[in-house]
Amino acid sequence: MAIHAPTSEYARALAENERYATQFDRSQLPLPPGRKLAVLACMDARLTVEDVLGLRTGDAHVIRNAGGLATDDALRSLVISQQLLGTEEVIVIEHTGCGMLTFQDAEVRRGLVARTGHDLDLAFHAFPELEANLREQVERIRSYPWLKDVPVHGLIYEVETGRLRPLE
Repeated sequence: MAIHAPTSEYARALAENERYATQFDRSQLPLPPGRKLAVLACMDARLTVEDVLGLRTGDAHVIRNAGGLATDDALRSLVISQQLLGTEEVIVIEHTGCGMLTFQDAEVRRGLVARTGHDLDLAFHAFPELEANLREQVERIRSYPWLKDVPVHGLIYEVETGRLRPLE
């Protein structure tokens, strides 16, 4: 009896892509997003931005990182999205139960140095309060000088219910 090694996620992803490619019909989508929307969201696997917002391929630029933060790289992507590809509205989505609420940068850094023996100048940008952090990200986007004066909305995704709650 042969023992089969478990299939890696990489191999599974390639097999899924083969299935996808046989049905592919999106080669004619235009480069700019159809809804002129950019979304900045947390990378949490429980949040499928496209499903939550009813988006289809080609509708929006979706930028994701840990916490849904307006980091320098996220702002760079938003500048390209607006200035070169014509988006005219931004939605920032953070969520309940975010891992970024559960630690402090200094403790994570100490643990990583202890485990790896290396110290890097890397900020994790943990935050203690969800709504205050979301307000800060929205304001950072609104005040960034290379971004257009467009509507910027903050939403909290409730992982318990699937609902979006506007920032008050």
